[in-house]
Amino acid sequence: MGENKWMGKRWEDMDTDVLVKIFMELNLVELSPVSQVCRLWRLACSDPLIWGTLDFGLLKSNFIQTRASPYIWVDDRSDKRLARILRVAMTISCGNVNCMIFHYNLYMKDEHLHFISERSPHLKRLVMPAWNRITRVGICQAIQRWQELESLTMPAIGHPPYIMEEIGRSCKNFTELKVMGSFDHQFASAILQFLPKLKVLSLRCSKVTMDALQSLLHSMEYLEVLNISHSLLLAIAANGRKQVVHELDGQILERASRLREFHYCQSRTCIACQRMVVDEGIMRWYRYEDWFWRRDEVRSLDLQDYGKLFDAGCERLTSVE
Repeated sequence: MGENKWMGKRWEDMDTDVLVKIFMELNLVELSPVSQVCRLWRLACSDPLIWGTLDFGLLKSNFIQTRASPYIWVDDRSDKRLARILRVAMTISCGNVNCMIFHYNLYMKDEHLHFISERSPHLKRLVMPAWNRITRVGICQAIQRWQELESLTMPAIGHPPYIMEEIGRSCKNFTELKVMGSFDHQFASAILQFLPKLKVLSLRCSKVTMDALQSLLHSMEYLEVLNISHSLLLAIAANGRKQVVHELDGQILERASRLREFHYCQSRTCIACQRMVVDEGIMRWYRYEDWFWRRDEVRSLDLQDYGKLFDAGCERLTSVE
């Protein structure tokens, strides 16, 4: 009886598309040694299907809040961990990242932002981490490199006009913005001036002044989608005092009805709305479920589940001891 012979392909002879499907099940830590096996595997590991979205939503800094600027102290080991993870990810991805998501409690510095902006030139969507340690020069230089940027989710920032100006100047296809924090007349004016063709705007769980909302609805000709769900709406009285608005008037609702989508919720039975009231308009995201900050009523802005590349197992393996 003749000896049976194995007729299957050897690993090194596998088709690239088959390897990509296999490697899509691996996280960043697992991909790193696999990418060093041979040239074919390295090519498969850098495929755009694997790196389309790089979700660092589970990656946070070890930090302590302080009273002096930048109002945060970050453990040096956290910075080194972030630099190490970014170096591995950018090396394997070979510039194929289109969407990058960071946790709001990740406090990166200019050097981190510079590193990823140089190595992800085709980025189309960015979910920003906290601004505390990122300078004006740092964010503007990054935006200048991301000329294909279309969507930005950003936490609260004290002086937004310069960012809107840089986006308007550098990112000609930019159409989608989400703000997680305060949105006043200054912010609205910056959008009107520098991003007049913005199509999608989410102010979910933000503190929004009524004059800013009225300005948007009156002047944003290209705006198609607006989300103010669970936001704390404030009207400024003649004496300068701010008053909470519990219901939208007919004029605002009429203008909002012209939009393709208008999301609005201020229900006293809504858990998210209750949290906004308790937090006085500045959502303390850390108090709530890990997934809560990722949600949005606008489908294109909802982050859904955490990505595979940096999953819980990867977070544990790279954690600071």
